[in-house]
Amino acid sequence: MTLLAAYTALVTAGELRPDPEQLAAATHLDALAHQLEHPRRAGLFRRRVVPARGVYLWGGVGRGKSMLMDLFFAHVTIERKRRVHFAEFMLEVHARIAVERRKEQGDPIQPVADAIAAQTGLLAFDEMMVTNSPDAMILSRLFTALIEAGVTIVTTSNRAPTDLYLHGLNREHFLPFIALIEARMDVLALNGPVDYRRDRLGQQDTWLVPNGPEATRDLSAAFFRLTDHEVTEPIPSDDLPVQGRTLHVPKALKGVAVFSFKRLCGEARGSADYLAIARRFHTVVLVGIPVLGADNRNEAARFVALIDALYEGKVKLLAAADAQPDGLYPAGDGRFEFQRTVSRLEEMRSEEYLAKGHGSTI
Repeated sequence: MTLLAAYTALVTAGELRPDPEQLAAATHLDALAHQLEHPRRAGLFRRRVVPARGVYLWGGVGRGKSMLMDLFFAHVTIERKRRVHFAEFMLEVHARIAVERRKEQGDPIQPVADAIAAQTGLLAFDEMMVTNSPDAMILSRLFTALIEAGVTIVTTSNRAPTDLYLHGLNREHFLPFIALIEARMDVLALNGPVDYRRDRLGQQDTWLVPNGPEATRDLSAAFFRLTDHEVTEPIPSDDLPVQGRTLHVPKALKGVAVFSFKRLCGEARGSADYLAIARRFHTVVLVGIPVLGADNRNEAARFVALIDALYEGKVKLLAAADAQPDGLYPAGDGRFEFQRTVSRLEEMRSEEYLAKGHGSTI
């Protein structure tokens, strides 16, 4: 079955609403899949493969970008393909560059690009989001080298190319990357009027009290609505690389992760863990949040750091707790500092916050 046939079947079955922009994007991606499967050849004796143009699919949160990426990647029948979260890919690239620099053999970008190109002909990224100067400084040269090596790049993003790394440090050095996207990739907008992800949450209360079977049932139902996952099927897990170690995510699917408070805040974790989570997932389900106090200040400090990371990344938080936010830290040393977290938790329940895109800063 082709990508377009699979998309049409979902609409016919009522699992997706008819959406002209989604249909246009699905049609374009279907044509790209066909070109990758049947590459054009040129040159003497038609020996040279003509690389397929990549796609930059952008739009607001919940418009169906990840769903279309799922369909594209599942239905493009080539062997040398890889799908990876953009933040994870860039961590890998920086590690490869560090190895090349130690060789002291000149510019490390080209050998890194050559090594990646030797392993894959299609790179599919979720959520391209440039938030730091080290990434911004190398992206133009890296992606130019990848494209010149014949790699086709398909990516989703919440931002138009011209808004990437907006107001970032030394952004003038990043502008060639924007020009590269516009020149070497097809830019498709997916900005229909319906936020499907927000729509699926409906009137879901995002902060449930108390912890217990009822809250667990409500959060499980929200998880299945957000991910289209069959209730009877096992839920996959994930392993998130963080500074040379691995953070295990017990349940993770389509940008939604499920954690217990004990796993995230009861164990020795730091800001790097929480930032990695905020970059990878657009929604976090957190269960088992207890009432906090001076006796568990370490757990409270980690919780504060977690909420800061999720808030700055505009991650949606669905939680089960033993108290409302203003009752989480009722007494003891540290209560005053905790009030900023209470304020953020309340804002994260608001319609205005929930309507923002993952990673959005405006």
